[in-house]
Amino acid sequence: MTDENRVVDNPDEDRYELWAGEKLAGIAQYSLRGDLTVFTHTEIDDAFSGQGLGKVLAAGALDDVVAHGRTIVPVCPFIAGYLKKHPGYEDHVRWPRE
Repeated sequence: MTDENRVVDNPDEDRYELWAGEKLAGIAQYSLRGDLTVFTHTEIDDAFSGQGLGKVLAAGALDDVVAHGRTIVPVCPFIAGYLKKHPGYEDHVRWPRE
């Protein structure tokens, strides 16, 4: 993540936001259930596609959830795919039932 790209939690909107400079580049929508953070949808604005920003958003959001001692539930296919490719989160994930 560069100084221009930042991931911030926006609890009023139930989402993590990826900002590229002053522009909203993507979101990772979630819902809170007890100590669980359930990721439901992730998207990157078309204007920012192909720049690897989805990975920046996922890493920032997941690292924040872990830092707050919460458990990740990856309902969103993008977040689930990221978790499968990036080790280190296993102790903080509860996989949804299929």
